[in-house]
Amino acid sequence: MPRPITILAATLAFFLGIAAALMWVHYRTPASTPSTAASTGKPLYWYDPMVPDKHFDAPGKSPFMDMQLVPKYANGGSAPGTVAIDPRLAQNFGVRTTAAERSTLQTTVRVTGTIAFDERAISVVQSRVAGIVEQLHVRAVLSPVAAGQPLLTVLAPDWTAAQEEYLALRRARTPGLDPLRAAARQRLALLGISDAQIRAIERTGQAQTRVTLTASRAGVVGELNVRDGATIATGMPLMRINGLDEVWINAAIPEAQRSRVAPGAAVKAQVPAFPGETFDGVIETVLPDVDAVTRTQTARIVLRNPEHRLAPGMYASVEIVPTTATENVLVPSEAVIATGLRNVVIVDAGSGHFRAQEVRVGDESGGKTVVLDGVKPDENVVLSGQFLIDSEASLTGTLARLDASNDAPAMSMEKAAESVPAPEQHLATGRIKRIDGHQWTIDADAIPSLGMGAMTMTFVCPQKVPTDDIHAGQRVSFSFFRNADGAFEIAKMAVIDGAKP
Repeated sequence: MPRPITILAATLAFFLGIAAALMWVHYRTPASTPSTAASTGKPLYWYDPMVPDKHFDAPGKSPFMDMQLVPKYANGGSAPGTVAIDPRLAQNFGVRTTAAERSTLQTTVRVTGTIAFDERAISVVQSRVAGIVEQLHVRAVLSPVAAGQPLLTVLAPDWTAAQEEYLALRRARTPGLDPLRAAARQRLALLGISDAQIRAIERTGQAQTRVTLTASRAGVVGELNVRDGATIATGMPLMRINGLDEVWINAAIPEAQRSRVAPGAAVKAQVPAFPGETFDGVIETVLPDVDAVTRTQTARIVLRNPEHRLAPGMYASVEIVPTTATENVLVPSEAVIATGLRNVVIVDAGSGHFRAQEVRVGDESGGKTVVLDGVKPDENVVLSGQFLIDSEASLTGTLARLDASNDAPAMSMEKAAESVPAPEQHLATGRIKRIDGHQWTIDADAIPSLGMGAMTMTFVCPQKVPTDDIHAGQRVSFSFFRNADGAFEIAKMAVIDGAKP
């Protein structure tokens, strides 16, 4: 054969060999699934997916169903407490992760309260001698008054006598009377006559038979106890004046947020009467009493009120900013799974491996939760798709063995109960065909963990599984197991993102 033809034949044979090898690899290599991805080494046993509790030592045909036995492999060398998820499956189910961060939790507290009088800014108007109210200058409760404004005129003989005595001592020319004059003047002050009124008496040289009582502060009349012509006794309270330069807000702090509130914290308040305006204040104290009905504790907030616009009884919305904050490890609140007995987060260990990690959580605010123990900064935690990981973990008992990995010398009854293996669960997707009470008919896709292709199956969906927003025609992801009656029972179900009925 000529040399060119020989070279051409050898080249064609070479390329045909490569093509044949590629086709052999393509058809002989099975598609990666969550089960085969973790299957390495010798199978542990073979089983019938429809009767998973029966194990066989060799492959072959199932004695129960017209199908081949399926091999069961070990976890493929994963670290204890971890589960392997095929990256493509994780992507399809929308598994999202984010890194835990070390930061300060913004624990702003928003509560409501009611504006009240500052009880420290109260003045009581009283008469220090017996007399008669000749004229009231302020006649109604809650009337505004200014500092120094006349309130009422009192006719009091004891006041007149004290004035006459003082004037007589002033007119006397006998030496050595200065101490007596000073004592008489002091007596007038003790009887409630103001310094301005005493100077007027000294200037005119005549005793005043009527004395006018004035307001010692600006505010409103909070209480009025006398009328014109009323007889008053010594020490009798006549009026009460409430100051308005400062007011209180009595804010109701829920018991669960009490640790975030402390005296000295800055406050911003808003009232419906003045929309868009903010009033600054500070927490003076937190009253040591919890309301037995509302389970709230009252925080007393002091607000400046220079224009007297804030009136007692107004409703206020209050925002409290803590005085101090501590850096902690923070994760999004949606990453924390509360099981009732503990809190768990799913940690992305990399390379398609996930670890269920028990954590001790602290405060929560603004969609962030403080993790006191269990997660380190920069570790990736799962935000969505925990359903997929939890279902896959149920196949290997990862979550059930969470406590057993602590190597504790002894287990409590609670943890011993948790370590009992749960029924083997399987993860599937499909479209709901029909719902008939607790009987759900689903056009299920292939179920790799059972070695089954796509088919229509009937499942039992107990009432405890939340399915209020799930309807026929929707595509769903779900996990199921064989219950004690031998039926396939749905454990969890969720609508796949983007699926519509």
